[in-house]
Parts: sequence; C-alpha cells; structure tokens
Amino acid sequence: GNAVAAIVQVECQYLLQLRDNKCGIFFPGHWGCFGGGVEPDESLDKALTRELNEELGLDVDAFVARYFTRFEFDLSFAGVAPIWRNFYEITIASTIFPKLRLREGKDMRLFSAEAILTGAIALTPYDSFALWLHINRGRLIN
Repeated sequence: GNAVAAIVQVECQYLLQLRDNKCGIFFPGHWGCFGGGVEPDESLDKALTRELNEELGLDVDAFVARYFTRFEFDLSFAGVAPIWRNFYEITIASTIFPKLRLREGKDMRLFSAEAILTGAIALTPYDSFALWLHINRGRLIN
C-alpha cells in the first residue's frame, strides 16, 4: 500500500536497512530506505515519525524531515488501485548514529554513494532510484 520512506544521511553516507527474508514482502533480502505503510487517517508526518521510531528508535521530531520526491505506481493491470511512496530526506549527526537500535529488518549499515551507484549491494528498485536521484540531484537542477 501507500508508504513513506526516509533517505537518511549520516555525514556523507546513507543509512539503509536490510529487509527480512520473509515471504509476502516486497524484495526480501534487499537493502532499502527505512519507512513503511501509512495507516488509514494518518498524516504523512505522523507515519514517518512512527515508522522511524518503530524501526530505529529515531525521534524524528528532533530532526528536520524534508520532502524529497514521490513515486506513484499504476497497478491497474492487476485491477488494483495505484499506490505511492513519498520520500523524505533526513540528516542525522554522527553522534546520534551509535544510539540507534535496529528494531525491524535483519541489519542496518551506512553505505557510500559509490556503493549505491555501482550496484555493489542489492537494493529495492524504487529505493535505488530515489537514492540515485538524491545522490545526483545537483545534475538535475537547471
């Protein structure tokens, strides 16, 4: 369903989550952004705050989450309503990173832009594209 995701930067690296190897989830065993589904009648800000607290113990209210981009997926071929994923960017201090605790997923790790861009890690395709846009945003601005 509809989801929010955070592009989390710690200095010049990106914090990613290794997804569980569970049947029924998109791209099990792949690295991706932290985030998750938006509950009915939940604002996007609340959903992002809740998800990052549940998954990392991160208090997003202490940081500025800036809207970055939105992807919409047309699933009419399957007779399903479109779904979307909103991406936000958050920068956290390197002193905060050691205080984070992984509460969902198999692992969390910091990756360089180079590791993300070269395909050195298996990334969920939609997060891969959002990260590519974030890393290359300077090239896209006229």
